[in-house]
Amino acid sequence: MPKQKTHSGAGKRFTLTGNGKIKRAKMNRRHILSKKSSKRKRGLRKTAYVSVTQEKTIKSLI
Repeated sequence: MPKQKTHSGAGKRFTLTGNGKIKRAKMNRRHILSKKSSKRKRGLRKTAYVSVTQEKTIKSLI
């Protein structure tokens, strides 16, 4: 059976770490930033990890 192709949208959004976790960016940092506090925007800069329940699904896409 041939290899599964990478889902192009998922490939751009997620990266696999050495430990096997999946890194992702946080949402709500695209536009309408004027009403959001500096503290909130600063927190949104940091990367987050995909939850354990969704790891299997996303690993099959990337």
